[in-house]
Amino acid sequence: MKNFLSIAAALLSIATTTLSAQDKAKPVHLFILSGQSNMAGLKPEIGFLPEAKKLLPEGEVVHMKVARGGQPIRLWVKEWNEIAAKHDIKVTVDKTPYYDQILAQFKTLQAKYPQGFASISFSWMQGERDAKEKLSAPYKEAMKTLIANLRRDLKAPKMNIVIGRLSDYGDGKAPEWEAVRDILVAVATEDKHGAWVDTDDLNNKTKKEKLHNDLHYTKEGYKLFGERLAQQSVKLINGEKPSATGK
Repeated sequence: MKNFLSIAAALLSIATTTLSAQDKAKPVHLFILSGQSNMAGLKPEIGFLPEAKKLLPEGEVVHMKVARGGQPIRLWVKEWNEIAAKHDIKVTVDKTPYYDQILAQFKTLQAKYPQGFASISFSWMQGERDAKEKLSAPYKEAMKTLIANLRRDLKAPKMNIVIGRLSDYGDGKAPEWEAVRDILVAVATEDKHGAWVDTDDLNNKTKKEKLHNDLHYTKEGYKLFGERLAQQSVKLINGEKPSATGK
């Protein structure tokens, strides 16, 4: 009986060790969500995470979110002052709090997952503030610099990027808004690891019995936004061609 118990215990130990090894071998996919209010309004657990986990059943999905309403891209880009000067823009910054937060959270996750990440995907929804401040001219270089900085500092040269295009809130009547819309798509499509997400159908709200395009998305809109971010990201992770329509 004693021998039987010893053998059972040994087998259990082997099984536990095997399961532990399997867990460690499970690919970990990191998603970084960042931007201003329409990213801040996204609840990852509704839409984004369920979709990402569904599409990556063999892996572990991990995310971080650094987003706050009304913030300009310059608070993410350390080189902003030099970029702005090229366009004779006097708006300057002396700190990049949101970029620094991304690096800090990444360092914490690195310690938690010493085996590293099978993929890193960066989702960006921002630009409303810059359009309203009429700062579209330096936006493309700032966006490309942000992406390059993240790939360098995270040591992830193949980091995927999924960019949300500004919605149709401007109704085509605001040149700066339209310029930033176009820039966001251009940055995504010009990057071999990039994709974009359409948000034009996410912000419709009924007000006084008339349909209008609000600055922010509806509850269902945020859910759909998260699903689209996940879908485009996973296509890039799997080496597939992302949707050209952003949906």
